[in-house]
Amino acid sequence: MELDLKQRKLIDGWQRAFPLVSRPFAAIAANLGIDEGSVLAALRGLLAAGVLSRIGGAVRPNTVGASVLAAMRVAPERLDEIAEIVSKEPGVNHNYEREHELNLWFVVAAADKTSLDSILTRLCAATGHEILELPMERAYFLDLGFSLDLSRRAAGIAVPDQELASVDANDREVLAALENGIEIQPRPYLALARHCGLGEDEVIARLDRLVRGGIISRFGLIVRHRALGINANAMLVWDIRDEAVDTIGERFAAAPFVTLCYRRPRRLPCWPYNLFCMVHGRDRATVEAQAASLVTLAGNDLIDRAVLFSKRCFVQRGASYKAA
Repeated sequence: MELDLKQRKLIDGWQRAFPLVSRPFAAIAANLGIDEGSVLAALRGLLAAGVLSRIGGAVRPNTVGASVLAAMRVAPERLDEIAEIVSKEPGVNHNYEREHELNLWFVVAAADKTSLDSILTRLCAATGHEILELPMERAYFLDLGFSLDLSRRAAGIAVPDQELASVDANDREVLAALENGIEIQPRPYLALARHCGLGEDEVIARLDRLVRGGIISRFGLIVRHRALGINANAMLVWDIRDEAVDTIGERFAAAPFVTLCYRRPRRLPCWPYNLFCMVHGRDRATVEAQAASLVTLAGNDLIDRAVLFSKRCFVQRGASYKAA
């Protein structure tokens, strides 16, 4: 999609720190020097074109419910069939084909560990395939916001170890209602509040507390980067000496082209990797060069690595924290 200037400014400016005020689109319009109607129209156009997934929050994994990265080894001739089964599961919020023997990768989120296990059991039975489960152990960088020209990421290079905000039943209700994003209308938080049976001011205050408290890691425009030509995207996986993995993870997280970085467990003998990061780019050669540059940062602590380019996106949507 060819973007006009307003749309470019919106994407580059509001992937995070989205206004938590009664009329957020009016606040954005004032910042850009245009009218509220133009902002609403531009965002509706991005949503209709599939560039914008939603406007909402990215919840920090395992703070509200439970989530896991999962993978399957699927015969190529059955991949579409199995991917469709996985994608139909409401708890699956990302589902990708990647270049590897383990070729189907998806993320499952649920209200709690019991619900998560139920979803995984159901998927295993429905597909007839074993599922490799890779829960997050530590996050080093979890913000997928970056500029259209890929020259910079969103502010903040790491996920700090901090005391997270507490979450009560009303917070969970708000987060569940926010799963598909806020409505693109003048007072979206009022519509959200009515859905939850709460007041507008209370919903805004709760969202602000969840953002400040680290539960919502980013609140703003959630963009489908592939629709913007950012198609050379790779999951880089690393076998790093255990005693050095946190140090190397922090180094990788500081690299300006790394858009996600986290530690997950090995699953021997089939999966020896304990450090993961994502790199998003417009051409494969650039991403491969960036991946190679991380080898230097890993130094002698690197045992092995692999580059898993994404081939197809089957699902990209907000995480669901409803009970299975």
